[in-house]
Amino acid sequence: MTPDAEAVAATLLAEARDRKRFLVAIAGPPGAGKSTFVEELAEALRAIGQPTAVVPMDGFHMDDRVLREKDLARRKGAPETFDRRGLADILRALRKNEEEVLVPLFDRSRELAIAAAHVVGLGDRIVLVEGNYLLLDRPGWAQIADLFDWSIMLMPPVEVLEERLMRRWHDLGLDDAAARAKVRENDLPNGLLVRTASRKADLTLS
Repeated sequence: MTPDAEAVAATLLAEARDRKRFLVAIAGPPGAGKSTFVEELAEALRAIGQPTAVVPMDGFHMDDRVLREKDLARRKGAPETFDRRGLADILRALRKNEEEVLVPLFDRSRELAIAAAHVVGLGDRIVLVEGNYLLLDRPGWAQIADLFDWSIMLMPPVEVLEERLMRRWHDLGLDDAAARAKVRENDLPNGLLVRTASRKADLTLS
């Protein structure tokens, strides 16, 4: 566990005060290390007695068939390729905390979202939601940013992002040329949007 995760956990505990549900956005460009950091943060929070759930925004990817119908297959991962309304509905249900909430998860090995794959229970006091565009200050997305109680932005240098993204595509079986095309034509432009069009987070980690 990184020292950052333990320090951020202590900060979140102080910010949450006596709230029964505390909804936290963890945003950042593709390759920023959000998933790894969120898991470490969740572990740190549980270690200090805080029931914590993790909700990845990737579960709201549109299905590939829908992307093909909308001529968006090459842009998979861009803001317009997510079920924004579905995400907003889930976030509102999580804020109300009136019943358990079923959330989708993304299976990266099959490149598809699985509906109702994870349960956020009433006892999960802190909910960490991670995704690229959670703080995007653009029409439709700005309303989503309003639903969080606190926010964190992960912002590594661009060269670090590119290296991680290349490794990710290689691990999924793409050769060097195909991986580089994915990174330069889609991932890095999406990352630039996150860097330049997101709201200022309560905490930024580089």
